[in-house]
Amino acid sequence: MGKTAASLHLARAFDGVVINLDSRQVYADFPVITAQPTPEEQAACPHFLYGFLPAGEKISAGRFAELAGGLALEQWRQGRLPLVVGGTGLYLRALVQGLAEIPPVPEDIQRQILADLARHGPEVLHARLATVDPASAARLAPRDRQRIARALEVHVTTGRSLTWWHEEQARTAPTRPFRALVLHLDQPNERLYPRLRLRIELMVDAGARDEIARAWNRLPDETAPGYSGIGCAEVLAWHLGRMQKDEALALWERNTRAYVKRQRTWFRKEAGRVDLAPEELERMEALVREFLKG
Repeated sequence: MGKTAASLHLARAFDGVVINLDSRQVYADFPVITAQPTPEEQAACPHFLYGFLPAGEKISAGRFAELAGGLALEQWRQGRLPLVVGGTGLYLRALVQGLAEIPPVPEDIQRQILADLARHGPEVLHARLATVDPASAARLAPRDRQRIARALEVHVTTGRSLTWWHEEQARTAPTRPFRALVLHLDQPNERLYPRLRLRIELMVDAGARDEIARAWNRLPDETAPGYSGIGCAEVLAWHLGRMQKDEALALWERNTRAYVKRQRTWFRKEAGRVDLAPEELERMEALVREFLKG
């Protein structure tokens, strides 16, 4: 939490633009639930790659990195500082390091994995993934249908885990056309958890259920990629009458805490990151100034 305020501060200080690097904030139907910057915040400086994808479509890390990387280079050449903001660690790695060229998955394997998803549900397949690719399972939410299916498809097709392919890219990646300063914002749980609870309450007050209801009227298909994110899945269960409000919000909070833990585990492995508290704006500014000198 605190990424939006930090990014706006740095954008003002360095004539910057903000490029989304969050796999959930791409969806146009869910600006509230995915905590996308508000229209007022987006008006403060140019923002890119927020809310551009329908809930029924998915996007790979590689494709997202192509879009974000292209925008970053374009803005840099125009004299503006690209500020890539978001918590999806795989997207960051794809942008900075690139991803290995994974062999295509045959259609019959895709159909089988999707059939298993429909028959058993994402939690069962998540447990299956944990036995063949525990690192991927640890970073994915148990209801993230799209990414669980992708990781299993890769393992069945290649005999190697998705984690192995990502590590292979780190060993063999060509030089990327830009450098990156990674500022990792975090705070102790005793400060973070109450803020998480408050943010969920504010999202509900801001119309989270109405947001899901409108999306469901357009696309009544809970297997659609947009519904798989934390918040969307729980509010959809509430909207469909499968959970009471309090139960859904408690699950949303638990899943958000689990996601924070997965994010911390991921970013601890990122060499060269700088850990900061969200309020350390002057230190962030100093770090960016020093980085730009190099």
